[in-house]
Amino acid sequence: MKLFDKEKRIQYLGFNDFWFSTIGIIVISFVTSFLFNDMSMDNPFIILFIRWSSSLFFTILDWLIIRAILIFLRRQFPDFKDDTKRITALFIAIIAVILLVDFSGGNFLTFFFSLFGMVSTYSMNFKVLLPIIIIVVMDMAIYEAIYYYVRLKKSIREEEQTKQVMIQAQLDTLTNQAKPHFLFNSLNTLRDIIDVEDKEDAKVFVDKLSDVYRFILESGNSNLLQLHEELKFVKSYIHIQKERFGDNFLIDWDISEDKLSTMIIPMSLQLLIENAIKHNVVSKAKPLIVSVKTEGNQLIVSNKIQKKSTQLPSTKIGLKNITRRYSLVSDKAIEINNDGEFFTVILPLLKIQDQK
Repeated sequence: MKLFDKEKRIQYLGFNDFWFSTIGIIVISFVTSFLFNDMSMDNPFIILFIRWSSSLFFTILDWLIIRAILIFLRRQFPDFKDDTKRITALFIAIIAVILLVDFSGGNFLTFFFSLFGMVSTYSMNFKVLLPIIIIVVMDMAIYEAIYYYVRLKKSIREEEQTKQVMIQAQLDTLTNQAKPHFLFNSLNTLRDIIDVEDKEDAKVFVDKLSDVYRFILESGNSNLLQLHEELKFVKSYIHIQKERFGDNFLIDWDISEDKLSTMIIPMSLQLLIENAIKHNVVSKAKPLIVSVKTEGNQLIVSNKIQKKSTQLPSTKIGLKNITRRYSLVSDKAIEINNDGEFFTVILPLLKIQDQK
C-alpha cells in the first residue's frame, strides 16, 4: 500500500487528503505544543522551536500510523455492515498508538532535555493524553464522515445502475417472448393442441403462457429471487417449449432441496435455456438435453453443442446482461465455459448477505 500514491489515497480515503493531512498536522502540532508546553515568549526562541518541533514530530507519527491503520481496516472491512466493527477497531487503535507513541515519546523528551539541564513540560500523563485522543478522534471522524458520504453516493449510483439493468433485462426478456416468432410458434402449438388433444391440455398451455408473461412483469423490481420461484417460472417456459419440440427437448434436473431457498438473478436460468434452444439443433436425430444441477453454492447449466447449419453469429447480449447484473448485485461472478463439446454456465447461488 503506497501511502503517498494519489490514486490509492482517493481509493481508500474517498478524497485526496494531502492538504488535509498537511494542515491538520501543523494545526494539531501547534495546539498540543501550546497546551502541553510552556510556550510563553519569555522563553528563548530555540527552546520554543525545540518544543514545537517535538510536538510536530509526535503529531506526524500519530497521524501517519493511525492513517495507515485506518486504510488497513477499510481494506479489511469495506462494507457498510462492517462499519461498527471497523470504527471500534480504529478507536482502540487510536488509543493504543497515542499511549505508545506519546507516552513513550514524552518520557524520552524528559530524559533528553534533562541531559542539557532543561526541564521538559512535555510530560505525558492521562490528563494530557486524553485531550490528544479526543483531538485525533475528531480528525479521524472527519475521515470517516467523508468516506461514508463517498460510499453512500457510490451505493446509490450502483443501485440506480442495477435498476436500469434489471429493467433492461425485463424489457429484453419481454421483447423476446413478444417477438412474432415466439407468438407464432406458441399460437401454432396451441392450435395443434386444440386439434389433436382435449380442452384441458389447451387450458394448461394457456395458463403456462400466462405464467411466463406474469412473471416477467412482476419480477422487474427484484434484484434477487429465490431459486424455487425462478424454477417455477422456468418450468412454465419449458412446458411451452416441450409442447413445440416434444421429447426432442429434455431437461435433466438435479436440484438439491436445501438450495431452493438460495437466491438467483431473476430470469437468468430461463435466458440460459432459451439460448440453448436458440443456438442448437433440436430434432429427433439430435435431441437437445440441457442439464440443470446444483453443486455446492452454484447452479450449473450445460448442454452439448449442436450447432445449427444456418446459425447467425451470437451477440451474447443475454450473457452480458446476466454477468452485469451479478456484478452489480454481488461480488460473486458467473463462469462461462466452452470446450467445443459442451457449453456450460455456472451461476452463483446467493444469500441475502451476499448483496452489495
